Amino acid sequence: MIYAIVLFIFAGLAEIGGGYLIWLWLRESKPFYWGIFGGIALALYGVIATFQSFPSFGRVYAAYGGVFIVLSVLWGWGIDKKAPDLYDWIGAGICLVGVSVMLLAPRQ
Repeated sequence: MIYAIVLFIFAGLAEIGGGYLIWLWLRESKPFYWGIFGGIALALYGVIATFQSFPSFGRVYAAYGGVFIVLSVLWGWGIDKKAPDLYDWIGAGICLVGVSVMLLAPRQ
């Protein structure tokens, strides 16, 4: 399970970081190469997710969605300097509970 969590975190950082670089390029007039690096990071995110050992694409991406939400809240706090409020933390916690149910539920 540690392997899966590490992959989710790396995928999330690549996706959020890539999107952020493209945001900065298009919305804040950063140089063109920021967008190129953002596109590379987004492509890398797509590759990282394939290393998950779960057999179902849909389940992996659904579970990753919860991790992505938590990472996005942390990114906003650490990089954008926008402190999450109580409702951000409650929502992120609910997402993690949902991810846990999806990944740890006993199945045949």
